[in-house]
Amino acid sequence: MMLADPEHLKEWVEFLAVDIGRRPAARPDLLRKAADRISAELAYFGFEVSRQPVPYRQTAHANIIAAPPGSNDADQPLLVVGAHYDSVSRSPGADDNASGIAGLLEIARLLRAKPLPGLRLAAFCPEEPPAYRTRKMGSYVYAESLKKANVRLKGMICLEMIGYFRDEPGSQSYPLPLMNTIYPKKGNFIAIVGNIPSTRWTRRVRKAFAAGTDLPAESLNAPAIMVGIDFSDHWSFNKFGFPAAMVTDTAFYRNPHYHLASDLPATLDYTRMAKVVDGLAAAVRLL
Repeated sequence: MMLADPEHLKEWVEFLAVDIGRRPAARPDLLRKAADRISAELAYFGFEVSRQPVPYRQTAHANIIAAPPGSNDADQPLLVVGAHYDSVSRSPGADDNASGIAGLLEIARLLRAKPLPGLRLAAFCPEEPPAYRTRKMGSYVYAESLKKANVRLKGMICLEMIGYFRDEPGSQSYPLPLMNTIYPKKGNFIAIVGNIPSTRWTRRVRKAFAAGTDLPAESLNAPAIMVGIDFSDHWSFNKFGFPAAMVTDTAFYRNPHYHLASDLPATLDYTRMAKVVDGLAAAVRLL
């Protein structure tokens, strides 16, 4: 039985990608509007919400961090689930990454009845260029703060584009030609990927994910030389030695609208996206 609500997911994607629209780092006014709404939703679900400033040029963006109410888990290892809420300047970013934020908030809704000690839900900003893969990323600032505070981290799960699926043969491509002899040729699965040091964590996430959904999942751990393996906020956590895995529809290996004006809400599959969220909620509970 599916617990996540496809309509809730669609409403959030439409709010970010249509009501607000393009959300680049150069538009702090629009990103503040998104942050305010995300914060309010997490607070409505009963989480304790804080904002972490992320210095950026002449202004500051914000990471939105949500913890279960009354959290007193200083001696407990944390589990971070995160997604970025900015987009590139030329795209409304329905899949990249309104879908990830919608998934994050739906996880919060599903878990609100029984808050889990040690859980942190994080909405990061910015992630996209020019901050991408630099110390300016919101996730880098957060991961660095955890490291400096000597926080024990069980692991991090990154939601990066979770809404685009295709059933046509040949709709899925890969960074290496022979990979399509091992992995599916149809883009009808979700991928859980990470670097080599995060192999054990990635496998644990995939196993726990499978306990909550019938959506097919594939996993891969590879060195950074494989294009795309660390192309999101989990990169920041790896930089500080934390295990991290990205949950993704594989972005440009499947979605032809990646970083384009055509990355619109109508291109997403909200039923399968809800199944991704069911799997993630199960993984959070188990992990």
